[in-house]
Amino acid sequence: MDGFSALQQLVPELAELLERRYSLLRIIRNQGPIGRRFIAGQLGISERIIRGELDVLREQGLLRTSSLGMELTPEGEQVFVELQSVVRDAYALEQLENRLAPVLGVKKLIVVPGDCDKDPATKRDLARTAAEYLCEVLRDGQIVAVSGGTTLASMAEYVKLQGIKRKVTVVPVRGGLGEDIKIQSNSIAVALAEGLGGTYRLLHAPEDVRPCNLEQILSEPSIRSVIALGRRADILLHGIGTAEEMARRRGFDDASIMDLIASGAVGETFGCYFDAEGRIVRNTASVGLRLEDLERIPLVIAVGGGRSKAWAVMAVLSRGYCDVCITDEGVARRLMSLKEIE
Repeated sequence: MDGFSALQQLVPELAELLERRYSLLRIIRNQGPIGRRFIAGQLGISERIIRGELDVLREQGLLRTSSLGMELTPEGEQVFVELQSVVRDAYALEQLENRLAPVLGVKKLIVVPGDCDKDPATKRDLARTAAEYLCEVLRDGQIVAVSGGTTLASMAEYVKLQGIKRKVTVVPVRGGLGEDIKIQSNSIAVALAEGLGGTYRLLHAPEDVRPCNLEQILSEPSIRSVIALGRRADILLHGIGTAEEMARRRGFDDASIMDLIASGAVGETFGCYFDAEGRIVRNTASVGLRLEDLERIPLVIAVGGGRSKAWAVMAVLSRGYCDVCITDEGVARRLMSLKEIE
């Protein structure tokens, strides 16, 4: 029995109290300055209970309050960082990573506490963890390829906050999807390169095109050169989406989405829709890197969280192209039950 387990046996309410106060510090750290009512809404806890907890944290010198709301003090920031390892131990996340990684076929699995589907703060933690890992492995002179999505857009912002500079070139792995420009691959490449003090190249093309037009678009020298550069990437970061989510982002109508789901599609990446066994059930004509290009890239990092993405994560990873997966506890716990790991 470890130290935390012994304490929990002696003080049964310890785990609940730790989780609540950790969640409070995490929300304030990620979103502060922030008001009490907003915190209560995110945690689904009454303002009366939140008020009491915040008073305790404030008395300990971990929070400060201004007209804009609450934020962490330097002492609060230090306590939060130290608390992260305690929380990982409390929820046995390292053991979870070690047991699940070989089953999923990845060299490294990083699990952040929480579930993106239930807690927006977990999604920010996921992005921050991806940013920290990228900065840890990144070296001068490398080429970094990135896909699109909300999590990787947040990751690029957190990379900037790391204050680490690298002489790298960042390239998008896909064209535009006609969605919010901030979460497109091109925009993330720019934000990441600027945050690192590197350079970037842009892919000026839509991702989804008619098959009859694909060859003509790929023959454009500027487009061909960016894709070729992406294929020479040293590190690639890509998100994982559910089949339905990505189909909607691509503008599929309801009937097409129903057909896709009926075919067994659960996840998508690089224009390929996969069933639960990792088989490709639909392949779109897209401008950018293809799935088979990942085989030649030394370090492929997949990022995605939320219990609802468990099937998608399992399907995409089963292809064997991913080296590192950064996900959350919601996905990891769900995958443990799906795989029936003892």
